[in-house]
Amino acid sequence: MAKYTGPKCKLCRREMTPLMLKGQRCLTDKCPLKGDKKYPPGPPRKRRGKVSDYAVQLREKQKIKRTYGLLEKQFRINFENANKMRGVTGENMLSLLERRLDNVIYRLGFATSRSQARQLIQHNHVKVNDRVVDIPSFIVREGNSIEIRDAFKSNVLLEDSIKLSKAIDSKPEWVEVDYENKAAKIIRIPKREDIKDTFNEQLVVELYSK
Repeated sequence: MAKYTGPKCKLCRREMTPLMLKGQRCLTDKCPLKGDKKYPPGPPRKRRGKVSDYAVQLREKQKIKRTYGLLEKQFRINFENANKMRGVTGENMLSLLERRLDNVIYRLGFATSRSQARQLIQHNHVKVNDRVVDIPSFIVREGNSIEIRDAFKSNVLLEDSIKLSKAIDSKPEWVEVDYENKAAKIIRIPKREDIKDTFNEQLVVELYSK
């Protein structure tokens, strides 16, 4: 499957906002946007005309898509599934993205980034309801239990990630976490107010509604 293999900081510069593509490490690493690269990649533009509504909507879609590490087709399928659900489409879309297993593992602090979380899942280190799940896009539901397999519980990377997560207190309110046993439970479906990222999901709805 195709995936982006270039510099992650370049994507943040393109959207001109930190996308946390390195996860918790972005809090400690030097961010180019905080340094001397406060401009998009590529040759400098001497003239900047008025930005169209389409361009604004496209940039917001790209920001959300890149934050969660999805390809265009994956993101479109996620939006279509959200559109079929009851309620506000934009909020449904973000809720589905939050409930992806790779994002949940990252939010729990079992991985320092979503890309690392995907590796853990694909290498069969994660169980959902006592069954191994190797699909990062798996959507968790209320009441699901999540656990790291015994063979990986003593891994140094996992321990370091949990220490960093505890230090910054990043655990979401819609999950219960047992760091001692490397397990968690989904106590409710995430709501819009649980997502702290500054997304304007309505722009994505407007983009796909054309």
